[in-house]
Amino acid sequence: MKIKKKIILGMRIAMGMNFVYASIDKILHPAAFAEAIFNYQILPNQLINITAIILPCLELCAGICLIIGKWVPGSLFIINFLLLIFLCALAFNLARGLNIHCGCFSTSVQTIEGSSMVWTVLRGCIFFAAAVFLLFNCYSEHLRSLRENCVKPEIRVQTASLK
Repeated sequence: MKIKKKIILGMRIAMGMNFVYASIDKILHPAAFAEAIFNYQILPNQLINITAIILPCLELCAGICLIIGKWVPGSLFIINFLLLIFLCALAFNLARGLNIHCGCFSTSVQTIEGSSMVWTVLRGCIFFAAAVFLLFNCYSEHLRSLRENCVKPEIRVQTASLK
């Protein structure tokens, strides 16, 4: 296996493990995660509880798929979309001057004092850059294999035989 493929495999597994780890506490404590979502002050109240239930399950499924190598393009697309939404929500609240707990890896409120919004945005940008790299690499690899495996139709010239 080439070095580049090993690095990409390692990044994909690490990204998957990161999302699986991040989803566990949210799944175990949905009420606390719903409170973290509420603190962002972006979603309407009617969508907070359903988001607190669906989002961690989506993170868990996408993370597991990345780890085991199944449905990788779709999983990477979902993870990139989730990270983009998360970064936009963080930037929006940072611009409003709110220092909220992101709810990423722990729903515990005790971690608020030690973390800063700037560090959370920076960490999110690093994860997003890695996810975008994996996504582009995955789709370019997919397109390359399609081109290589494409069956080109044979052009047959039929000549009329003169009798």
